Amino acid sequence: MSLKIKFGGYQGDKSVHTRGARVFRDAVSRISEGEIEVDFIQNIVESGRKASDLLSATEGGELDGCYFSSSYLASRAPQLALFDQHFAVPDRRRAYAVLDGSLGTRLAAEVKAATGFQIMGYWDNGLRHISSAETAFRSPADCQGMKIRTLASDDHQRVFKALGFLPVAIDVRDLPDAVARGTVDAQENPLTNIYNFGLHNTHRTVTLTGHLLGVAPVLFNQSVVDGWSDDTRNAVTSALQEATQAQRRFAEEDDDICSKAMMEEGVNLVHLSQSERASLVEATRQEVDTTRSRFNQDLIDLFEADLERVSS
Repeated sequence: MSLKIKFGGYQGDKSVHTRGARVFRDAVSRISEGEIEVDFIQNIVESGRKASDLLSATEGGELDGCYFSSSYLASRAPQLALFDQHFAVPDRRRAYAVLDGSLGTRLAAEVKAATGFQIMGYWDNGLRHISSAETAFRSPADCQGMKIRTLASDDHQRVFKALGFLPVAIDVRDLPDAVARGTVDAQENPLTNIYNFGLHNTHRTVTLTGHLLGVAPVLFNQSVVDGWSDDTRNAVTSALQEATQAQRRFAEEDDDICSKAMMEEGVNLVHLSQSERASLVEATRQEVDTTRSRFNQDLIDLFEADLERVSS
């Protein structure tokens, strides 16, 4: 009898996460020669639940695994907030070096100790940009008094307050309606979400701030993983390595695809000059330093070493 693994997501057909999960599903079946089957619940939101329910469903055993933004776990595993240092990682190549290096391994151990999750991969949750109906955010002055939807993270909200925004956390399930109704003036997300969630239909201006590369750990229930045989663990690990490489490639390609599609539909994509970006960096520097100050020096050293390994 084959082993069935229940794996959950919260996005649609074209999502880079959905596509990555399908690669995982197919790779597990191939590597295990049909002995392991992944039951992929593509979009939990379609059943009326919140996207964030994936976390409790996985930790509680209703699901065996899921993907989700690291920011939602930072309150329980504070070291994950290393990924929430806005403007700190200059490009994807160096971000992947951090995720796949000694720091990623250390953070997986910290999460395992603090929660019922085991991290088995790090997926690309997209370079995040800011959209609005018509405002381009070229300086902190443009942000003053604007209500912005952010992730449910104190660190994120402090950074956006420093820019002058009024941040509010809204679940992904409710975000398209909040944008369409004008409940928020702005929101921040990767291009793939802005386009595939239809946010660009209302928000016709996207400022390409690239302020953060989001990280979506692939999370499994710790007890479930502990109960696997060595053969099962090896098959799942190999399949996730394959899926992670594919998912990251999808994420990079999707930036180009979504940029082109939005421009063809008349959306204004605003590129910042070096001085404009510098003004945003400077306005948020103190809050980013506050986030950074919570971490032990050895964690900071691992972060910097992995960045430097690619830069040199």
